Amino acid sequence: MNIVDKLLHAYGEGTQFIKYDWASEHQVMAGMRKWVACIVPAELLSRTLKEAVESLLTLSQDGIFYKRFPDRIHTPDYGDNWGVRANYIEINNRAIAQMEGNKCRNGLLSTIKLLPAIPPSAKSWANCIILSQIFPNIYGDGYNKLPNEENSIYGIKLNNGYSVNIINYDIKDKISPIEQFKAFNTLANFHGLKTGFRTVISADQIRVVLPDGSDVNFSWNNAEHVELFINSHVELINSGFESIFIDSAKHIGGYDMENYTGVGALPEYGQMQYIIHEIRLRSGNTHLSFVGEKSTGDFERYKNLGLTTGTGFIEPLNFDTVKYESINHKYFKDYSPGIEVSNDNDEGGRSYEERLYRINNSLFAYEYPSDKLPSFMQMEDLFPLRYDTNTHHLMMCNPSYSTDGSALSHWENLFAKDDGREYNQKVAQLFVHSLNL
Repeated sequence: MNIVDKLLHAYGEGTQFIKYDWASEHQVMAGMRKWVACIVPAELLSRTLKEAVESLLTLSQDGIFYKRFPDRIHTPDYGDNWGVRANYIEINNRAIAQMEGNKCRNGLLSTIKLLPAIPPSAKSWANCIILSQIFPNIYGDGYNKLPNEENSIYGIKLNNGYSVNIINYDIKDKISPIEQFKAFNTLANFHGLKTGFRTVISADQIRVVLPDGSDVNFSWNNAEHVELFINSHVELINSGFESIFIDSAKHIGGYDMENYTGVGALPEYGQMQYIIHEIRLRSGNTHLSFVGEKSTGDFERYKNLGLTTGTGFIEPLNFDTVKYESINHKYFKDYSPGIEVSNDNDEGGRSYEERLYRINNSLFAYEYPSDKLPSFMQMEDLFPLRYDTNTHHLMMCNPSYSTDGSALSHWENLFAKDDGREYNQKVAQLFVHSLNL
């Protein structure tokens, strides 16, 4: 039994598949690459796990429909340095979790259901999903709260398993939490995507849970805490993730601290070099991509730290400027500065036209596709949110937008509706052209 079959069995669903007509009717194509577009997320999030898998099989990147899920799936292969040209798309898996009453759960299942609507990788570069939440958040994990009540993803617990918001612990006797991640990564790879997750390094934003259930503040001066941090991340890499987005990475070693907005001490420069090296060494993975938030400017500093790319190098508003910089950095094979369509601090307000323009410049502003700068996007850049929320709000708070207490109502009201559908179609057309390059 392969890992996807195991996940399906855990949910009480079958493992023999038929083509999913809805996916065929909504697909867009770029060569052999297929995904669904002109959609609103609720149309996918309301489906069953089996229907989600059947959608992915219907959109198979090799043109073959598999009646049983293949036993061997490999990550898209762009070599060890794939991360220097990739598009990173952060999906807030907590925001799209099942909100029922005041409970929040199954964010990973929801992300699996959303996979068919994510554009797969191109001929020349990878698309990589970054999951916003993996570890339990400090306050209110497993619950939604009032719209402006803090429930930040940026405060995490280590040594306490994985977030109840994300992992389905009701089926842990049938498939373990780490196996649930393996199933997700397998399905993402099948769809032509790489995967990663966000982590935090500000000490006062991390708690360590002790064996007796109490917790203590994390310290970078505590060798046991450092070991726990490394091994927690290695375990996730061993489940199939290939990238780690490091929050506040620009400030490692006390750099540019006047602009630091995190809480607590950061690792020293040499210490972070050791941590990144050990994650690579212990996982045995030679092609990991480490993305540093705002880690651009002093390129040698971040390259020598062990990072692959950093966000926020330049605003993608001017096509010619982005193209110039892509040519200027075309020979940077180990580290390349990245650009942002938007980031996790995005408080909304951009028009659809500006977002589309920023995506366009991120995907096309280069002389040759092999010169493309890496880019970073948010879920909102593909699937617009409702008018009164934004990316940063959903990172800091965990509201339910359900009008009747059901998960379906939350999904229907979290995102923009008719205008969101039209925008999603326009994004898809940009990716159609770029994936053929």
